[in-house]
Amino acid sequence: MQDSIGIPACFSSSEKPSDDHGATVTRSGQSVYMSVYRTKIADQCRLITITWCKNLLLHGLSVSVEGPEGETQHSCKVELKPWYFWRKQGSKRFIVDGKTVDIFWDLKNAKFHGETEPTSEYYVAVVCGQEVVLLLGDLKKDAYRRTGCRPALIDPILVSRKEHIFGKRKFSTRAKFHEKGRCHEITIECKNKGNGDGNSLNGVQPEMEIRFDGHLVIHVKHLQWKFRGNESIHLNKMRVEFWVSGGT
Repeated sequence: MQDSIGIPACFSSSEKPSDDHGATVTRSGQSVYMSVYRTKIADQCRLITITWCKNLLLHGLSVSVEGPEGETQHSCKVELKPWYFWRKQGSKRFIVDGKTVDIFWDLKNAKFHGETEPTSEYYVAVVCGQEVVLLLGDLKKDAYRRTGCRPALIDPILVSRKEHIFGKRKFSTRAKFHEKGRCHEITIECKNKGNGDGNSLNGVQPEMEIRFDGHLVIHVKHLQWKFRGNESIHLNKMRVEFWVSGGT
């Protein structure tokens, strides 16, 4: 078993934004969806991490740009609180190796439909050198009009995606593992199975099933309190890794 994944937190502990980019998700009930892209910024190929967070009250967004020697030194965090309308649209600027990098976002009409990442009516744009080096969302025309910049000559490359979810019994989602690939239905279900062998409480043994497009790909038996582990599968020649834990 490998170590657990560290995922940047989107929410600050107070009204003042936090710059603790490396903090792991520890708050109960918080789900995270993180995508890592590689593109050219300040004359070098760098990683941009887009992290969406959701808890019982609000959504959050974090955009981090890789600095020198692979360090994440520049970030922008947005907490989408219902009573702060102005925070749902804005921009932030910072300097990376002497070059100006601007982050633009418009989330005022974003549709989440219960998901951690918005599904429509939004954009998040990263601009450097008068080029939009990364653009997410369906409002692309609005993004180009607001930034006043052209698309970059080099398309960003999706390096990895990680999703950290909290659930009680059953969770379903749809995900793409390639920008031009199709969506896959992913279902994670925890259930109690009676075995009558006397080795579990009241003859009931908890277990977990993970299905891709209706096909069972991972079956974890004999779940214990504070269980933790990881498992990998291959889907269309791509490696998909699952990290699971419970009762923490």
